[in-house]
Amino acid sequence: MSKLRVGLLFGGRSVEHEVSITSARSILEALDTKRYDVTLIGVDDEGRWHCGPGDRDPAQLLPGSTPIEVAERTSTEVLLPAAPGGDTLVPTDSGTALSVTAAELDVIFPIIHGRGGEDGALQGLLELAGVAYVGSGVMSSSVQMDKDVAKRLLAAADLPVVPWRTFKGHDLSPERIPDTAARGLEELGAPLYVKPANSGSSVGIHRAEDHASLVEAIRDARRYDTKVLLEQSVDAREIEVAVLGNDSPQASLPGEIRPKSAFYDYEAKYLDDATELIVPAEISQEQSDLVRELAVRAFRTLDAAGLARVDFLLARDDGALYINELNSLPGFTSVSMYPRLWEATGLPYSELLDRLIELALERHEQNTALVTKYEGPTE
Repeated sequence: MSKLRVGLLFGGRSVEHEVSITSARSILEALDTKRYDVTLIGVDDEGRWHCGPGDRDPAQLLPGSTPIEVAERTSTEVLLPAAPGGDTLVPTDSGTALSVTAAELDVIFPIIHGRGGEDGALQGLLELAGVAYVGSGVMSSSVQMDKDVAKRLLAAADLPVVPWRTFKGHDLSPERIPDTAARGLEELGAPLYVKPANSGSSVGIHRAEDHASLVEAIRDARRYDTKVLLEQSVDAREIEVAVLGNDSPQASLPGEIRPKSAFYDYEAKYLDDATELIVPAEISQEQSDLVRELAVRAFRTLDAAGLARVDFLLARDDGALYINELNSLPGFTSVSMYPRLWEATGLPYSELLDRLIELALERHEQNTALVTKYEGPTE
C-alpha cells in the first residue's frame, strides 16, 4: 500500500513562530515513516512558504530561524494555489515554471499557532485549494481564536465564563486608555486580566492590580490586537482538557497547570522548568466528569472539528468551573498538555497523530461530497 502524503505546515507570521517550529519537530519525530511520506512546509516570518523533504530538522527550511544553528539552509520557495485541486505545491523561484510540481499532498497537518495559522485565514486558503487538513474549519478556527466572540457564544449556550468587557476602536486610542481603564475597574473591580482578543501562548496578557498598572497593560495588549479584553480575576486552579473528534468528540482526562509565576504566561509555558503539569488533575471524580462534559459541550458550541484544548478555571473558594478559552491548534511540543493528556487517557502520541489525520480525511470526504451546483429538486 502506498504511503499517505502529509504536508507538515509550521512557522508563520506570529509571535508564536518559534513555538510552532518546536511543535513541528515533535510531530515529525512521532509520525510513522512506514505510513507517511512527509513534506515539510515552513512559513517564514515574512509569510513566504518553503518546501523540503521530511528527513531534516524543520528549522533548516527557514532563514533566520533560531532554535538551532544550521550551516546551510536548503529549501524550495513554494505556493499553494487557491483553486480546487490544490493538493499540489508549486515552486515560485525565479525562472521556474509554475506548472512544475514541488510536492503533491493528500493532507496538510497545520501546526502554525496564532495569527494567520489558527484564526481561519489559513483554513480559508486550504478550503479554496480543496485539500484535506487537520483541525477546525474557517468559522470555528476564527471564533476560537477570538476570545471575545467565543465568550459571547459560550455564554449564549449557558456555559460558564468569567465576567468580561471588550474594548476596541477609539477606546484604545492613547489619550482614551486611562478612561477605558477607569471604566473597566468600575464595572469589573480589581484585579483584572488584560488580554489581546486574538493572541496565543499568553503573549500580551497581564494581570493588573490598580489603575496605573491597568493602563500599562492595556497599552501593551493593544500592540498585539485592535480589540482588548478585560476579565474579572478569579483565584483559581488552571485545568485543561483535550477534545478529539468530529461529529462524536471525546474528552481526555483533565490535567492541571501549576505555574510558579502569578499566572501561566509565555515564560511559564515554554521557558520555566518550575511549571508543574499534573496529569491527571488532582480533582474529584465528580469534578472530572463535569469538566469533561463541559469541554465537549464547548467544542460542539463553537463547531470545532478534529481537535481542541479547552482551558478551565476552577475557583478555589467555591469550586465553580469557568471556561477560559478553546485552542483550535494547541501546542504539540514535548511538554505540551494536549498530547500528554491523551497519553494519560490511553492514546499514545503517534496514534493520536494517526487519528487526527484520519479525522481530517473523514471531514474532507464529507465536504467534497456536497453538491456545489444547483441541480434542481430531487425526486
